[in-house]
Amino acid sequence: MNNRVLLEVIALDAEDAIAAQAGGADRLELVTDMAADGLTPSRETYARVRAAVDVPLRVMLRLADGFTAGDVDALVRVAGELRSEGADEFVLGFLDADGHPDLVTLERVVAELDDCRWTFHRAIDHCADRDALRRRLADLPGLDTYLTAGSAAGVDTGLPVLAAESARQGETGYDSRLLVGGGLRLDHVPALLAVGVDAFHIGGAARAAGWASPVARGAVGAWRRTLDGETAMVAAV
Repeated sequence: MNNRVLLEVIALDAEDAIAAQAGGADRLELVTDMAADGLTPSRETYARVRAAVDVPLRVMLRLADGFTAGDVDALVRVAGELRSEGADEFVLGFLDADGHPDLVTLERVVAELDDCRWTFHRAIDHCADRDALRRRLADLPGLDTYLTAGSAAGVDTGLPVLAAESARQGETGYDSRLLVGGGLRLDHVPALLAVGVDAFHIGGAARAAGWASPVARGAVGAWRRTLDGETAMVAAV
């Protein structure tokens, strides 16, 4: 049985992707423009990254800052173009003006993905009702992961929510994997593993000087070693 904890790293280009894989990342989230918290990369960028690494690669579907969908026709078109390029895993998530899930947009975009696996990203941390959102999205095909810090303010604030949601795994709306990211630090790892979290997502923490620098193999390696070491300690107890 493979008990390896998942480590997902944000990549902006092929250089990032190569360093992340070499450091021990299990999966990449491919985005562009982190000044807008991550937007959809070009088809050309996707193709270069896909050719450079062989780990799973989830591609962001988001065309503007914020959590409203904007031009839905453009989103659907871009999703189709990326599928044509070979992309088979995605990251997306849209809210309406009241903070509820934008089901009309989500259903249109997900239909274009043709049953590909996808992550609902940190829009969940900004929604009006987390539990209601999970229940409303429970039947969307391909949804297998929620990326969340437990709070819009980050993991420091969200730890109690993350523990509570981890304890509900298997309930309706809670059968997708809990992927923790957003202000995540190495010192959060023991407490999160202890409550059953088995997937971690890092961006700036994978870089020597934050977003001004590329992914550093050594920084990713430090996370990999910590996750593996802490997992071994939990298993031994």
